[in-house]
Amino acid sequence: MSGASNLFEGIDAHAREEVFERLVAQDGVLIERIVSTGQASPAGFWYDDPRDEWVVLLSGAAELEFDDRRMRLTPGDHVHIRAHCRHRVAWTDPQTPTVWLAVYFGA
Repeated sequence: MSGASNLFEGIDAHAREEVFERLVAQDGVLIERIVSTGQASPAGFWYDDPRDEWVVLLSGAAELEFDDRRMRLTPGDHVHIRAHCRHRVAWTDPQTPTVWLAVYFGA
């Protein structure tokens, strides 16, 4: 067992780039904290991960884009994105850090 940490510690509210922090990686599961401060996926870029992803928004706000729709997320919202489901981050709140908890599994 390791010491306790807080998901809201050490956040740079003015970071120029998204910050990805690996929290746990074990037995085919990856859990990471992602902090966005107004960033979005580059134009024309799509994630197409071979793993399933479950993501929950802890603070801030974001909008995910899929091939056929957009989905607005606010704190507490979560979504299961199946492997190879093309998606991108269309928008994140530039005023309040958007903190995500992402769990990748399968493949």
